[in-house]
Amino acid sequence: MSDTANPEVKQSFQLKSANISLTALELYYFDEHEFEANLRDKISQAPGFFKDIPLVISLDKYEGLDSEIDFFKIIGTCRRHNIQVIGVRAANDNQRRLAKGASLAVMPGGSVREKAAAPEPVAEAAEPVTEAPAPTLAPEPAPTKIVTQTVRSGQQVHAPEGDLIILAPVQAGAEVLAAGNIHVYGALRGRALAGIHGAESARIFCQSLEAELVSVAGHYKIPEDLQNNGWKSAVQIQLKDDVLVVSPLEKG
Repeated sequence: MSDTANPEVKQSFQLKSANISLTALELYYFDEHEFEANLRDKISQAPGFFKDIPLVISLDKYEGLDSEIDFFKIIGTCRRHNIQVIGVRAANDNQRRLAKGASLAVMPGGSVREKAAAPEPVAEAAEPVTEAPAPTLAPEPAPTKIVTQTVRSGQQVHAPEGDLIILAPVQAGAEVLAAGNIHVYGALRGRALAGIHGAESARIFCQSLEAELVSVAGHYKIPEDLQNNGWKSAVQIQLKDDVLVVSPLEKG
């Protein structure tokens, strides 16, 4: 028997939490020809934004809850336009089954549209028990990420939990993302995506709006939508009634 100890097994990978910005396609119904025409139209508005983008199909508002959905056709159509469908946010068990059959990840959410189970009766307590209220602790504020240098073309700056403050310009071809607000104390020429986890109250502030794309909670505008409203001036961008609104920053 050898006296040599077994060498330690090397780890070929490590699992870590990843905060990744995903785009959801909220599907109301599916007709293959209409779907491709609508998709082509959206891509033409911002081709750089959609290239190789990971996409989640959301079925929370799909018209036919029990109808069969041909995910293979959806995936094929999207791939022809360089969009990668990676998962489905399903509303019921049938949709989850179909998504798994197409080798798509099943994302959480959508269960509110399923029939809720009847609540179980709660037995009445013999005597009410009075407990001292627990002390209320103020929640810790989400961390703010501060960047002091220019965000150059090809770079991405990500604030996955709080606000993002950039004390320099954001150049064309760069991308800045935040769970909360984005403040750019300079020209915003690249792409800015605020409220990436769905925070509709998030805003974008910049000293000069020259962006390739701005987005709040998944609602976006491209230069063609922006050039007649606050272009190359100090503005704030916010979501009102599901529409992105650009308004000038008041000077003190």
